[in-house]
Amino acid sequence: MNIYAIRAIYRFEMARAWRTLLQSIVSPVISTSLYFVVFGAAIGSHMNGIDGVSYGAFIVPGLIMLSLLTQSISNASFGIYFPKFVGTIYEILSAPVSPFEIVAGYVGAAASKSIILGLIILVTARLFVPFQIEHPLWMLTFLLLTAVTFSLFGFIIGIWADNFEKLQLVPLLVVTPLTFLGGSFYSIHMLPPFWQKVTLFNPVVYLISGFRWSFYGVADVGVGVSVGMTLVFLAICLAAVWWIFRSGYRLKA
Repeated sequence: MNIYAIRAIYRFEMARAWRTLLQSIVSPVISTSLYFVVFGAAIGSHMNGIDGVSYGAFIVPGLIMLSLLTQSISNASFGIYFPKFVGTIYEILSAPVSPFEIVAGYVGAAASKSIILGLIILVTARLFVPFQIEHPLWMLTFLLLTAVTFSLFGFIIGIWADNFEKLQLVPLLVVTPLTFLGGSFYSIHMLPPFWQKVTLFNPVVYLISGFRWSFYGVADVGVGVSVGMTLVFLAICLAAVWWIFRSGYRLKA
């Protein structure tokens, strides 16, 4: 395995993040902080708790997951799309670098940026809402799995997209609505029975439920199911990336 190639791609992508610090870190943190102020401190103080957890604290894991999903996809998709756009992707493909090393460099950098962002938001949330973390190791595990999985998903979107409009299509029209409807601001047990069953087809429900369990020990679905669904989606993304490099889909055209 070419460690130097992975490190070169990784360091280049991380350096791009520091050059665009305002867009990559500051803007998402400020946007999420506004949610904490409005929903957590202002509205949450006048609402009853959910499953024994105050509303302000209840939405913390959902908001962190919302930022984590969107930023993982955005970081990874733009990271691989830009070399396609300017034509430098052919230099990478012609270099003695394997597909695994290319994916490891780009996805590793995107996941690292998302994890850093998630931890910053976690610390920032403490300034507005008191909360606890009952299972910190599980919290970090869900954070890592989600960041890697959706960075892979973003990598796939970056390969698939052939213009900047398509690059934003899936995150805006699919991922963000699924996150809002996946229990970020409520428990799915608050829904009518029919809609509870419909919501279980939303994969984001399992991510948010498992992540919330690591904070408060309460979940909409079993934590084992949450981990299993995350691993299934990870496996699907890995299979898709393998097929892309095997077939050259939108890489060699």
